[in-house]
Amino acid sequence: MGKNKAILAGNLTDLDIRQLRIFSAVVEAGGYTAAELTLNLANSTISNHMSNLEKRLDMKLCERGRSGFRLTEQGMIVYEATRNLLGSMEAFKEVVNQSHDQILGTLTLALAEHIPGIHDGTIVQALELFAEKAPKVALSLATIGSDEVEEAVLQRRADIGITVLSRANSALATTPLFNETMHLYAAHHHPLHQQQQVTLEQVRAWGIVESPRMVAGREPDKIHQNWPITARAHQQESRIALLLTGKYTGYLPEHFVSMLGYNHKLKPLLPDVLSYTNEYHAIRKRPLANQRIVNLFMDELEQSCATTMPVTG
Repeated sequence: MGKNKAILAGNLTDLDIRQLRIFSAVVEAGGYTAAELTLNLANSTISNHMSNLEKRLDMKLCERGRSGFRLTEQGMIVYEATRNLLGSMEAFKEVVNQSHDQILGTLTLALAEHIPGIHDGTIVQALELFAEKAPKVALSLATIGSDEVEEAVLQRRADIGITVLSRANSALATTPLFNETMHLYAAHHHPLHQQQQVTLEQVRAWGIVESPRMVAGREPDKIHQNWPITARAHQQESRIALLLTGKYTGYLPEHFVSMLGYNHKLKPLLPDVLSYTNEYHAIRKRPLANQRIVNLFMDELEQSCATTMPVTG
């Protein structure tokens, strides 16, 4: 297809750049449907943009079918070139920004669900201070599953992520922020609460709803290992629905249960033995992209954490 033609002899247009950004987002999301939420575009619109880009480049960039989404060899080349192009544009804006008092650009944050900083004001305060100092920076916030935050940062779909880290990663720069207390909950009408006293063995015999920290190899402590799994619900709303049936036990943040007003419906089991603490971190990918804007927000976030009481329940 057109190997001897200079397909891009002229300048790249704004539409070219937009379509390349859409292409990059589709690749990083793993397909058209997965990219809908990130791009806030309908599948048909994404498909039209991708088709127009392929016509513009005279290339087949990707394959879609029962086997899923995959890049062609030409698509891999264009994707790498696109990431270099978009990175160079951000670097250009960074250099220009440093020569002016005002800060321009974008900042994308990926937040784990129900992070305590939202409810105690830490992140809200940081956003407020950041908006005052950088009013022309376009902010983009997304709340996603805790496990998805790290991936979003590593793929540079987010500049900063705030989540609980299950393991160290040398590709990430991390800053500790605040803690939350996790209890093993059961509903008040659960059989375990009909007994005056329960033992660890009795609690374990009932099994548990699997959550991200109760996946094998990621348990917070030895006491949580090899726990029988009776159901799986990695999102907290789903987990709390199971617990309210009175048939399951599972871990939830103390502040989340309190925020929903469910303290009278759910009760911790053996909190002195089974409860644990999650530590939230702000994470960025090394080397830092968008560095001036990221550093400014991190300054405000760390200051907010220093002046706001950490959530422990």
